[in-house]
Amino acid sequence: MRVVILAGGLGTRLSEETDIRPKPMVEIGGRPILWHIMKMYAHWGFDDFVVLTGYKSHVIKDFFINYYTRYSDITIDMLNNVVELHKTRTEPWKVTMLYTGADTMTGGRLLRAREYLGSERFLLTYGDGVSDVPIPALIRQHEKSGKTATLTAVQRAGRFGNLVIAADSTINSFEEKPQGDGAWINGGFFVMESAIFDYLKDDSTILERDPLENLVKEGQLNAYKHYGFWKSMDTLRDKNELTDLWLAGNAPWAIWL
Repeated sequence: MRVVILAGGLGTRLSEETDIRPKPMVEIGGRPILWHIMKMYAHWGFDDFVVLTGYKSHVIKDFFINYYTRYSDITIDMLNNVVELHKTRTEPWKVTMLYTGADTMTGGRLLRAREYLGSERFLLTYGDGVSDVPIPALIRQHEKSGKTATLTAVQRAGRFGNLVIAADSTINSFEEKPQGDGAWINGGFFVMESAIFDYLKDDSTILERDPLENLVKEGQLNAYKHYGFWKSMDTLRDKNELTDLWLAGNAPWAIWL
């Protein structure tokens, strides 16, 4: 099953970092948050990635193109134009990077990946959030639900719209304004069937609006409630908090360690 990662947004609330790099390339402990997300999926055996790029896409491409030499010990014979690799530190990943436009919305970016994903089920998440969500359990609940899509619901007060979830895990509605602490929100980490593409129209489609709302109306959006760690990196404060956890050796999302 392929893992699709939305990595093309501007990240304006993190402008201290995103003036020079796309948000998924902002580093947590010396590695991009995108790398942390991919390490999490790879821990569960999912190592075939489709990264949907946009803003400053070349930074993401350069990172993976140069990954092999960046994290390996090398000797460079400049006179004879020879590079000798010694101890290598790489990942057993397959990474497809698709440029999906500078101003394309989330649903539009996913739509552009349709020809690469075909009719297969796939995993999808945002390139700015980390979690210790158990992906196999998420997939099992999705299969049991028989629905078009499952999202990971997490609890966090504040900026995000709430989800109203029925007893059978079907999502009944979205609430634009949070009503207080403890409400369930969209944490990303989706499982989706290829039927999702029928809900995506063009580059202007925002996944979190009409597509997910229409799935809700049809009873086709399932929720996997995750009670563990989840955090999105929206501000410099978030970035610093994640970095502090990593440097202290207390990063709950680093399940591969």
